[in-house]
Amino acid sequence: MPITIAKFRKKYYDVYIVKKVFIAGGTGFLGRAAMEKFIRCGVIVAAASRTGGRVGNTDVAALDFFAESGETLREYFAKESFDVFVYALGPDDRVMPPAPAYGYFREKLVDRCYDILSAAVAAGAKRIVLLGSYFAHFDKIYKGALSANHPYIRARREQEDAALSLNAEVVVLELPYIFGVPENGKPLWRESFLAHYDAYPAVFMTGGGTAATDVNGVADAVFAAAHCGRGCIPVGGANVSYIELLKKMLLYAKDGRKVYKIPAFIGALGAKKILKEYRKAGREPGLNPVKLMTQIQSREFYLDPEETERALNYGEFGFTAVRDIDEQLQKSMRACYPERFGEEK
Repeated sequence: MPITIAKFRKKYYDVYIVKKVFIAGGTGFLGRAAMEKFIRCGVIVAAASRTGGRVGNTDVAALDFFAESGETLREYFAKESFDVFVYALGPDDRVMPPAPAYGYFREKLVDRCYDILSAAVAAGAKRIVLLGSYFAHFDKIYKGALSANHPYIRARREQEDAALSLNAEVVVLELPYIFGVPENGKPLWRESFLAHYDAYPAVFMTGGGTAATDVNGVADAVFAAAHCGRGCIPVGGANVSYIELLKKMLLYAKDGRKVYKIPAFIGALGAKKILKEYRKAGREPGLNPVKLMTQIQSREFYLDPEETERALNYGEFGFTAVRDIDEQLQKSMRACYPERFGEEK
């Protein structure tokens, strides 16, 4: 039965009654999950992505958002006539652009994002839901120390500021690690993370930890944010140490290697070699690997799921932010290493 929030209007003054939602990036990993959620709950959905396609019985138009002018986008959005715009576009921290990385992330995450959101508002969108990063949340806690060293985090902070300056109700969902399997591809965990350990007989990691959720948890957050909430909202789910996370990854990937804890400065020494290799290739990561060890992976970037639930009125939708990520983590590792599972079901 579709969820309706009309009856909550009197109780929550800031609840917005959604008539139609537009999802930019509807065939992507997160956009697709959000789109499926809205459809199941009886909300009218329009969507577009660079490749286009279908989600269930709903067509997703082919539109390269980053290539189109603001005027073209305004005209396109005006024809769709929606009241909520969900922005599920842009690179994450695993992208390795040519140096300097900040210029790339600034263009994709800030400049083009602002142009696209501005076009949506000009076309009538009253509410914006932007999928952001929990690194921005922790950068605020550490008073800008992260954005000073990591171009991706700097761009994410600037993206939030740009979005919040719009003349609309804006919710930025600050998302942590997300597990799940994309519809038409495989998770990036193998090539962007686990591959760094391929040449070693054991796996070494610093002693910090991270918040995490799964793709269904993100879909719930997007649905709730389309109806209520304001400003920047960290999305909690589960908190796990990096040591425990790696142990689970290896277990679910049928990898029998042991995981050992190392001091952050040892990890930073190894990261210096990696950084030199990147520079030789003329590339720069969004997260400086040396500072990653000392500023991020040695700290506990944990989030309280109850705060997410309160900020987005989860109780009224029957949602919970608390997640058991093991099922999606297992699926993710299976998709990363299909050759290890053969024809197993």
